Amino acid sequence: MSPGVVAKSSISNARRLRKEMSEGEKHLWDQLRLFRNSHGIHVRRQAPIGPYFADFAIHSAKLLIEVDGPMHMDEKRSEKDLVRDDWLGKAGYRVLRFSANEVMNAWSNCAERILSEVRQAN
Repeated sequence: MSPGVVAKSSISNARRLRKEMSEGEKHLWDQLRLFRNSHGIHVRRQAPIGPYFADFAIHSAKLLIEVDGPMHMDEKRSEKDLVRDDWLGKAGYRVLRFSANEVMNAWSNCAERILSEVRQAN
């Protein structure tokens, strides 16, 4: 499936994922929504891209932002993340990963990295 094609099942899965966001994802979403007003950056959450869902996507910058909870520390999960990030990279996206702890406790550092990546893309 190409990055621009979205199946109907993907839309319903995205809606479900939006309702089931982790605390880290909820916190990041609250902060990213402010980016629209302060920086004019449009962010989508649980955006379907090919066979995957990005926690957050800034399509204008081809930037994806992922919030990794403890399960991402597992070796098998880390391998899956690498495969996923490789596929997304080949589709033209850059992936930023933050731990849930970073998002909750060091938001300003996360914001600086996101804004830097967006500026670099534009």
